[in-house]
Order: sequence, then C-alpha cells, then structure tokens
Amino acid sequence: MPHEVDMTRALILSLRDWHAGQSKSHPIRRVLLLVGQFTGVEPDLLRSAFARQKLDTAFLREAELVIRESPFVAHCRGCNQDYQPDIGLRYACPTCGAAMDEIRSGRELKIERVEWADDDVTG
Repeated sequence: MPHEVDMTRALILSLRDWHAGQSKSHPIRRVLLLVGQFTGVEPDLLRSAFARQKLDTAFLREAELVIRESPFVAHCRGCNQDYQPDIGLRYACPTCGAAMDEIRSGRELKIERVEWADDDVTG
C-alpha cells in the first residue's frame, strides 16, 4: 500500500494546486482517474488511501474517487497485432514469441475529469 499512499499524496497535491488556480472555490465532488493496468497501482488500495487522505483537505472532504482502468495492450511489430500480455507471467507475443517491444496502453495514470459540488463539470 505505500505505493498507493504516495500516489494519493501526489494526486491530492496536484488537485490542490489546480483548485487554487480556479476562479471558483467550490468543493470538488468527484475526481475521475484513468489508471493503466501496467502501472502497478491497485485501484482498491488507491481508493482506500484517497478516502483517508482527503479528510485532511476542505476542498476534497466529500469527494468521490472514480477510477477507470486502462487495459494493458502490447503490439507485436513482427505479427503486426495487438495482444494483452499476462502481467508478471508472459510478455512475449503469444503468436510468434517475439519479445514485447511496444506498449499501446496500460501505463496511464492521469486525471480525466474533475466535477464541482455545484454540478459544473470541468475537464
């Protein structure tokens, strides 16, 4: 869980800085986060860490963290096909056995959207 605790601290600091630069000071109602399966971040642990750490911030105290997972997808240049490697087990192309050389998705970790308590939505 230390990884998720650190990630949550960084997320809250980013949200704090962003919130401070906004023209309105409404509390944040929802944070939508994109998390790739290959980041090593466990969504449930991240939600738990966020639930605890947000209590120390007035602008996030009631916020919900919504996580959308991005699948881990690699591309084999030899076969010219996309495939989903088994994390921790097998990264090579299942068709030709070539080593994984390109990751198409699964490394994302970004804020997709922030919603204010007054129902305005920001991107």
